Amino acid sequence: MFAHFLSGGWKCHQLTPANLASRYEEPDDGLENEEFLPNEGGKKPIRFTDFEGKTSFGMSVFNLGNAIMGSGILGLAYAMANTGILLFWFLLTAVAALSSYSIHLLLKSSGIVGIRAYEQLGYRAFGNLGKIAAGTAITLQNIGAMSSYLYIVKSELPLVIQAFLKVDLWYLNGNYLVIMVSASIILPLALMKQLGYLGYTSGFSLSCMVFFLTAVSWSNTHSGTSSQSLRTQSLFCSGMPSWRTLYVANFPILVSIFGGMSYTIPILAFAFVCHPEVLPIYTELRNPSKKKMQKVSNISILIMYTMYFLAALFGYLTFYGNVETELLHTYSRIDPYDTLILCVRVAVLTAVTLTVPIVLFPVRRAIQQMIFPTKSFSWLRHIAIALILLTFINMLVIFAPNILGIFGIIGATSAPCLIFIFPAVFYIRIVPKEDEPMNSLPKIMAACFAALGFSFMVMSLSFIIIDWTTGEGLAVGGH
Repeated sequence: MFAHFLSGGWKCHQLTPANLASRYEEPDDGLENEEFLPNEGGKKPIRFTDFEGKTSFGMSVFNLGNAIMGSGILGLAYAMANTGILLFWFLLTAVAALSSYSIHLLLKSSGIVGIRAYEQLGYRAFGNLGKIAAGTAITLQNIGAMSSYLYIVKSELPLVIQAFLKVDLWYLNGNYLVIMVSASIILPLALMKQLGYLGYTSGFSLSCMVFFLTAVSWSNTHSGTSSQSLRTQSLFCSGMPSWRTLYVANFPILVSIFGGMSYTIPILAFAFVCHPEVLPIYTELRNPSKKKMQKVSNISILIMYTMYFLAALFGYLTFYGNVETELLHTYSRIDPYDTLILCVRVAVLTAVTLTVPIVLFPVRRAIQQMIFPTKSFSWLRHIAIALILLTFINMLVIFAPNILGIFGIIGATSAPCLIFIFPAVFYIRIVPKEDEPMNSLPKIMAACFAALGFSFMVMSLSFIIIDWTTGEGLAVGGH
């Protein structure tokens, strides 16, 4: 695929004048469909990463879409209130395009060396240091994401159940509920041998968010006097920054460049975080090729792009400047026991719960790549890693919920690496200089992409520190 690269014993097709002209095309019978990581004897030893691709195109789209979707969708209406509709649309479109380009870099690097593991791409680019850096970033990023999802379950599920049942029993304590949800729903799904088996639950998770989107749009078209009165409340009473009093008017703002936009850029920059899951899904894709996996990625990004924009638009048009950082909290200020909003909360809780197993798979794979890279698949190790991870995350959520602020710092560091910096620098190092010199346009674009990721990292860390020092506590992050 793209280039036929000879290094360290890799046996690829011989270059001839006939195929030299088409070396950057995507042949159906090229390197992508050969067995990868062959040994010297010509036989491929069975490893824990070597699953036969059986996952259909549609299930792969569901899995990657579910990996992209996070609780950050609840904060996009607030982001639109900071930027205005047109500027938000422009930024969201730019980030979606950049995410697709980032996946292109990963897939191209993967095809050149015949490796479909993020950590092994790091190894081929920078040796053990690259492998450990990639594995550590994946582990920290996804543990932080899973912790935030389970924290939502801990804080929201007791309130929803009590609102429906009108009871306050001992087992409705958030700590007990998060353990029960982890043991009864998340763990069985996380024990699946292949990520592709989660396609159906991913589809159901996405349908829950479609219900959320439908409810938000219905609320906008049927908003009553309660919503109208909320729009005109004094923002000083809600503790919001004084510059946001400009948005009290009941009409939409198309473009705004006030201070709050600076919080929106990091939120949007990480809105399409799915890169740790791309290569595992690629590995399990039926009849895999770079072109096919890129199409899976583009469709998944397009679906989430549409849902993100519509959820932000209808949420913003319902409350305008009074929308809070978490959209459902804004609805609760009107009527916390409204049946529709309670059902939406259930849907969101279901969606984030079913996202946890998808996010856990790359962490387990990263741990095995770093600690047991030459070991064959073992059910005991497969189960043990999942149990240890879920136990650790539950302990964090139950006993140290304040540690989630630390994961904000970690996420602001690891997410730019996984989305922007690593794909770009891996691409620069892996693609041979004979094929693409350092002054070639693709590598210049990759270098600029890495620089953009570094700027996002600095910006995100800066605003998190500002939040801590000023006590404003505005969310930064996409997941």
